[in-house]
Amino acid sequence: MGYRVAVVGATGAVGREILKTLAERDFPVSEVVALASGRSAGAEISFGEKTVLKVRDLERFDFTGVDVALFSPGAAVSAIHAPRAAAAGCLVIDNTSQFRMEPGVPLVVPEVNPHAIAKRPKKGIIANPNCSTIQMVVALHPLHDIAKVKRVVVATYQAVSGAGKEAMDELWSQTRAVFVNDPPVVEQFTKPIAFNVIPHIDRFMDDGATKEEWKMAVETRKILDPDIQVVATCVRVPVMIGHAEAVHVEFERPITERQAREALRDAPGITVLDTRDDGGYATPLEIAGEDAVFVSRIRRDPTVPNGLAFWCVADNLRKGAALNAVQIAEEVHRNGVLKAGGG
Repeated sequence: MGYRVAVVGATGAVGREILKTLAERDFPVSEVVALASGRSAGAEISFGEKTVLKVRDLERFDFTGVDVALFSPGAAVSAIHAPRAAAAGCLVIDNTSQFRMEPGVPLVVPEVNPHAIAKRPKKGIIANPNCSTIQMVVALHPLHDIAKVKRVVVATYQAVSGAGKEAMDELWSQTRAVFVNDPPVVEQFTKPIAFNVIPHIDRFMDDGATKEEWKMAVETRKILDPDIQVVATCVRVPVMIGHAEAVHVEFERPITERQAREALRDAPGITVLDTRDDGGYATPLEIAGEDAVFVSRIRRDPTVPNGLAFWCVADNLRKGAALNAVQIAEEVHRNGVLKAGGG
């Protein structure tokens, strides 16, 4: 028996990736409903190689009888429609920032804290973490089990696809403008992104951090350990797909490079590519479309007691968003939380 599944925000970059991932992983479905705003209603979108779905209007859709809905329409839209879906008996897996830090809403990375969804949450909503948080905690988790992470200093190098299709279009159009000597049109970012890096993702907060940097800190504590201290600098770079992070970790107990490398190799969802040769590391260009979090440049950090540094890269549309959401659906299917025909 399959589930009746709704994908909300189906016409966006993440929504399309969710549909693709559901099909590729053969998630048990009896019906898939593609939902988006009224202006996209009637459009056609692919589900797998043979099925074409007609997009339906989210505003008019009745979630009664839908078993699970994977949301990625933007926080403001999720704020309205995710509770509506949950009230109709649908289990919501929300990819936006709207519910992540809300009490009673599990924030889940299946390789790290699947126990958080051992039972159906009372609010009927499970949150997908921020894309940068996901790949970092996947890499930190096996190391935390060995030596207990005390403090993390991270700089991110985030692809424009994390800001949506319009941002990807802006990078393309600005890059083309440079070569034909046209002025770049800036709409999605605060400064030109082509041939540039911008140390500003989301809005600024009172302490000088951006909301994206705050998310990485509070989400890491909620998922992995409330005692971990995190300071992040989040940077947008002119890359289409794939977030990269330079991570420096201080542990409570000693841990060697060899221990770290072995633990990472044995951990689910991680590929270690670290040969200390020219090209012996992962970059966003080569990992686009891959499911794993790639870890490279594992080395000692001599500036702090029990310190290690590493580089990690992941496809932000897959593991950073769509894949993680589908893995959550697979987990609640596996543990019996999700039941077809009854939520």
